[in-house]
Amino acid sequence: MITETLFNAENITANSPQLEQLKQLFPNCFDTSGRFLLEKFQAEIAQHTDISREFYSMNWLGKSYAKLLRNLPPETLLAEDVEHNTKPENANSKNVLIQGDNLEVLKHLKNAYRNSVKMIYIDPPYNTGSDGFVYQDDRKFTPEQLATLANITQEEAERILNFTDKGSNSHSAWLTFMYPRLYVARELLKEDGVIFISIDDNEVAQLKLLCDEVFGEGNFRNQIAVKRGTKSVQAQFENIDKLGIAYEYILVYSKNSEYRLPKFYFELEEQKEGTWNNHWRGTDRPTMRYEILGKNIETGQWRWSKERSEIAIENYNRLLRDLGEEPSQKDIDKWYFENEEVDLLRLSKTGKPEHFIAPTNKKFGHNLWTDLTVGKSSVLSALNLNIFDNPKNPELIERMAKWVTKPNDLILDFFAGSGTTAHAVMQLNAEDGGNRQFILVQLPEQTDTKSEAYKAGYKTIFEITKARIERAAIFVGAEFISAQNGDAGQKIDLGFKIYQTTDNFNAVAEDEFHPNQAQLPNLTSLTKSQIQTLLTTWRVYDGAKLTETVQAVDLGGYIAYLCDKRLYLLNEHFNSQHLLTFIQRLDNDTAFNPNRVIVFGNHIESAMQQELNQALASYSNRKNISLSLIVRA
Repeated sequence: MITETLFNAENITANSPQLEQLKQLFPNCFDTSGRFLLEKFQAEIAQHTDISREFYSMNWLGKSYAKLLRNLPPETLLAEDVEHNTKPENANSKNVLIQGDNLEVLKHLKNAYRNSVKMIYIDPPYNTGSDGFVYQDDRKFTPEQLATLANITQEEAERILNFTDKGSNSHSAWLTFMYPRLYVARELLKEDGVIFISIDDNEVAQLKLLCDEVFGEGNFRNQIAVKRGTKSVQAQFENIDKLGIAYEYILVYSKNSEYRLPKFYFELEEQKEGTWNNHWRGTDRPTMRYEILGKNIETGQWRWSKERSEIAIENYNRLLRDLGEEPSQKDIDKWYFENEEVDLLRLSKTGKPEHFIAPTNKKFGHNLWTDLTVGKSSVLSALNLNIFDNPKNPELIERMAKWVTKPNDLILDFFAGSGTTAHAVMQLNAEDGGNRQFILVQLPEQTDTKSEAYKAGYKTIFEITKARIERAAIFVGAEFISAQNGDAGQKIDLGFKIYQTTDNFNAVAEDEFHPNQAQLPNLTSLTKSQIQTLLTTWRVYDGAKLTETVQAVDLGGYIAYLCDKRLYLLNEHFNSQHLLTFIQRLDNDTAFNPNRVIVFGNHIESAMQQELNQALASYSNRKNISLSLIVRA
């Protein structure tokens, strides 16, 4: 029996029937939530098209704004967590965790870490419409300002500001959010650097096009499929409109199209035996059966005599010593043909070199990683931190790092979440003795007051990230010492330093950030903490990495700071006697060789600045130092 109601007015609006008709004719002019996209419709019905001006491109509402955001300077300063960083386990660490908006952080890191990062892994918000992604932007512009800065119409500027003010999880908002972050991240990658981006079905198509634009289509390497837990949608509903999702994806891009990825292997459950090509035959000659490398055959025969097989094994061992553990077939053939002393043993009846193929526990890999799952909550359970939804599987990130990085490489994750990347890096270093470093960035996003994390005392995601790294370090460290039979002499870096973005008390007067242009309204002096924040921000801006050593230099009672041959004069009351001590230190200390002196102008009087400038300009000694003075207000 079918029950129906005639003349049902439910969900009827002034234009709903007309929109339904349009949807039948122009389905591409509606987004996933059913909203009508007027611009797409106008493009569809335009009477005239200038074909000569057409080219393939990706466009969205907010793209001009996204390009503006990629170029705008940071609005914040970088502060150091001194208490945490001076703890014994962290004091000498090269690992870094940064609290703050990742776009701000990436911009702070741009000068110091440009062309320094070997691998980036990120797991950005997926924009499923239900996972909480809402685009937010703290930058404040009037429509007139945005129209001028982004070179767009005021109408478009108003529409962009509307979705940034109210928050949106549309494709346009997601792309506007991702574009500047990927653009700046690309600048941090080394020329042979690689980025891995986790994504699901909702945005994988848009992300692929976006990465083609940011990294270049020629730098696309793979789309890896990774197994995820599935829900039985069919069991819940009689009628379904899609199948359950069994996979998520990882897009892989390189920075340089000429870079060749290292060989990638899967580990085999059982070791594959060593052999020669066609070395065993089915003909039955008992006199040609003998032990080779611990292997005996009971039927058939070996192709060569025992003496010749043993010589061939030795030849192959020589080849490995000459060419390394993983020579290509081309290199193998060339080696055999260029070595006359193995001439009698190198050729088969087909005229090809014969050599022993060593046993192996691996095989060449592909992009279907069905042996791993996307998430692995049991890892957090082992750390007694089972309070984070859908934590990433550290084995997944460890596999990527093992594939593309070397022991001293730097790995960046600017959507840190539960800190899985740090865990994976420490674990891999423990396994292969490497010294890879990580930089993680996480926004202090509030946890849900109803969540287990909040109930456990974690008010922000950043607090969970920090706790995860600390507990993972203890866990990995204990396993490492156990694997070394209690030998605590062998060390891996299990510490990390913490920095955070903070409001810019050294307020920028104009829209363009540059330390030379900073103004201090109504401030005559800074606190000790503010001085350290200014020092951290400036030295990173000047190209020093966060973990580089900062040396306090006593100039006759005045404390200056030396970092990477730059001497910072930030404290108050620098005078002529301090200047004299500085010059004497240059003359007498062979290890004291700054090449730039950077002065905080608000703390040193202009007359003293002139005296310092003249002294540096006229300075000359046996060191042949060329000194320059930079005054920042």
